[in-house]
Amino acid sequence: MSDPSVLVIDGAAVVTMDATRTEHTSAYVVVRDDRVESVTEGRAPEDVRRGAGRVVHATGCLLTPGLVNTHQHLYQWSTRGQAVDSTLFEWLTTLYPVWAGIDEEVVRASAAAALGWLARTGTTTSTDHHYVFPSGGGDLIAAEIAAAAAVGLRFHPTRGSMDLGRSQGGLPPDSVVEDLDAILTATQDVIDRFHDPRPGAMVRVAVAPCSPFSVTAELMTAAAGLARAAGVRLHTHLAETTDEEVFCKERFGATPTEYVESLGWLGEDVWMAHAVHLDDAAIARFAATGTGVAHCPSSNARLGAGIARTRDLRDAGVAVGLGVDGAASNEAGSLVEEARHAVLFARARGGPDALTVRDALEMATLGGARVLGRHDEIGTVEPGKLADLALWRLDGLGHAGIDDPVAALVLGSAPPLELLLVGGRTVVEQDRLVTVDEETLARDAETAARTLLARAAA
Repeated sequence: MSDPSVLVIDGAAVVTMDATRTEHTSAYVVVRDDRVESVTEGRAPEDVRRGAGRVVHATGCLLTPGLVNTHQHLYQWSTRGQAVDSTLFEWLTTLYPVWAGIDEEVVRASAAAALGWLARTGTTTSTDHHYVFPSGGGDLIAAEIAAAAAVGLRFHPTRGSMDLGRSQGGLPPDSVVEDLDAILTATQDVIDRFHDPRPGAMVRVAVAPCSPFSVTAELMTAAAGLARAAGVRLHTHLAETTDEEVFCKERFGATPTEYVESLGWLGEDVWMAHAVHLDDAAIARFAATGTGVAHCPSSNARLGAGIARTRDLRDAGVAVGLGVDGAASNEAGSLVEEARHAVLFARARGGPDALTVRDALEMATLGGARVLGRHDEIGTVEPGKLADLALWRLDGLGHAGIDDPVAALVLGSAPPLELLLVGGRTVVEQDRLVTVDEETLARDAETAARTLLARAAA
């Protein structure tokens, strides 16, 4: 008799990302409820297939861990295609006044569209760094958490903040910064309402002041204390551009890394977005303290910020994951594309041996899980882990004849997604979302973008 709690994926090539990096040319994977029960070489025996509630025939497919997105700004989906030829500081100056008009409805629609597309391109866990909270905008973190629940992704929202407005020497306009006490109160409230420390949690919250050029030292220090008292992780942007390096040296007399370390912002509970402009000493400090990095190659290239020293970071033992970054600085919004760009840009900087295709897939899966502190639950395909799995179809025209399935996935065009499971629940099937209606997501996102641009023009 079949068991409805059991799903069998039969006949796929499998990249497990386990401790020995086991790969199978053909194997079957048994999922029971929300966990992987077994991974076995060869085809599933008749009794295994007969006992399953569902069997997915996966010949011609590659099964990997679900991708883990370690840095994103979901609200920016509504301002894609703006300031496309600008530097980071120019881009921010252009868009801050537009973002000052966001509210719950805009954030919900933007987050749902961005998360839906992340799911359609293989992501099972995503972070979000939300740091713009206009007065009267409503409960923006709740809006994006609701969007993630509807799409069905595992979600790590971060309560961001800015308190260093232009009148105090910061970059953002005063209209989008908050008072220190209000920030700390709101951040604690988000943790109290939404953070779930239990195994298998669908929502984990982190604390994330925006960047050295938009927050005060007082906020950075207080936020670190609050986060550590609550047992949650810390996140911020760091060393993204040479402009930031100049800003920190002129204002604080230190490099970005030296500055944040002086405020208690290096450690195993911290991950930094970008980390493009790190010298050898900074990389050594990241490694020694266990600080992680969210590498965002497409956004860094789009804004002309530079190419991170990925090989050097990995060689030093730094946990490196991949991030899509803001949808307004990476209109593609696809983490599998970040794996491809990570390889290409690393080799453009460091030669053909700088990064392998398997290095890139590791960063997109297990590396991201390490950065988020969830490598004991996600990031590999092995018994006991959560069944967060991506099944990629590689037998179509776009990938036919590529002998190595990992090379096909990483270096080829983004393949169709045959199946995406999050905790054993189907989110994508045959390259379509099954949890929410894609046309509705697109229509709502279009409405949100028009609404936001109209507000900025008024």
